[in-house]
Amino acid sequence: MPCSALQTADWLTRDQLPSAPTAGVCDWLFNQDSLTRRLTELSANGFSVTPLCEGWLALRDDECAALDVPPGSQGWVREVYLRGNGQPWVFARSVAARQALEGSGLDLQQLGSRSLGELLFSDQAFARGELQVCRYPGAWLPAEAVQDGLWARRSCFRREQLAVLVAEVFLPAFWPAASR
Repeated sequence: MPCSALQTADWLTRDQLPSAPTAGVCDWLFNQDSLTRRLTELSANGFSVTPLCEGWLALRDDECAALDVPPGSQGWVREVYLRGNGQPWVFARSVAARQALEGSGLDLQQLGSRSLGELLFSDQAFARGELQVCRYPGAWLPAEAVQDGLWARRSCFRREQLAVLVAEVFLPAFWPAASR
C-alpha cells in the first residue's frame, strides 16, 4: 500500500468530541507524555520500532492544513509500527513539510528503527501543540492492519520554522495489553 490514500478524517480536540471515549482510552489519547516511554514501560522494555515506509511524498490535505502549507505540498513521510513484545500496538505516521525540514538540520532519513518520539521529547527546543483525536480511516492504514474507526491522536511538534506532525493509531492488539 502506498504511504497515502484519499480519505478524510475529522480531527477534534478533547473539548470538541461529541462524546468522550472511556477513561482508559482517554488516558492514552490525551496523555501529554512520550508515547514511546509509556509503551516501553507497558511492554516491560519489549518496545521496538518497525519502519514501513518513508520518503518524499505529497502530503494529505489534512496534514497540509495542520502544517499550514499549501495543499499538495511535498514532505517527508515516515510510517512505522510501534511494537510491544513483538506485536504491532500503534501505527504511527509522521510528516514534515519539505521546505521547513530541509533547512532545519533535522535528518529524519537517519532514524531507521529509532523512535521519532524519543528524539522530539529529548530536544527541549520542540514545543508540542494540542492533541487532536479522530476515528482513523482504514484506507490510511497498512494493508494488513486495515480497519475503520480505530482511535488515533495527533499533535504538531514545532521548533522555529519546522513543524513535525505525528499521528498515532492505536491498533486492536494494544488495548488488551493496556487494560492489564
